[in-house]
Amino acid sequence: MARTTDGSGMPVPQRLLAAATRLFAEQGYGSTSVQQIVEAAGVTKGALYHYFGSKEDLLQEVYARVLRLQQERLDAFADADEPVERRLRAAAADVVVTTIENLDDAAIFFRSMHHLSPEKNKQVRAERRRYHERFRALVEEGQRSGVFTSATPADLVVDYHFGSVHHLSTWYRPDGPLTPQQVADHLADLLLRALRP
Repeated sequence: MARTTDGSGMPVPQRLLAAATRLFAEQGYGSTSVQQIVEAAGVTKGALYHYFGSKEDLLQEVYARVLRLQQERLDAFADADEPVERRLRAAAADVVVTTIENLDDAAIFFRSMHHLSPEKNKQVRAERRRYHERFRALVEEGQRSGVFTSATPADLVVDYHFGSVHHLSTWYRPDGPLTPQQVADHLADLLLRALRP
């Protein structure tokens, strides 16, 4: 029976995900073998298949774990008892920060999404759509109440912001001139400026 933790107490699934994320980021999903992942995680292939059905399941989970975190945080912002402008700005900045904090995951996903089976691809797209719809609902709430302009359709506003978020992995560098929060503040401010009546 596979141990559930290592000496440091890190659960085996997290060790496998950490190893897979590092290897996928360094050498690409297609060039990474299951054997390399289990060796890097210090477990057996049996342990990997106990927690994940396949290498593809690991790829899906790399992205899904970040999206789950972002969805939980967006739901908290959206449900807060604050003005819609403040809630949208917090959500817009948060998705930037959490993407930068998980930059390898984002880069891996956008480079490797085509490796997912049609069924897994459909699941991931549905989860991402749920996130975008909740974000769009904040824009629409502000538009209905007159806080935001309705001149630009809410869908286009959301695509504008997430286009920036999805490209972070191509240009953001941790040793660059801007901190994650500074980038988040600039992009959130750009979004709100675009929505001003």
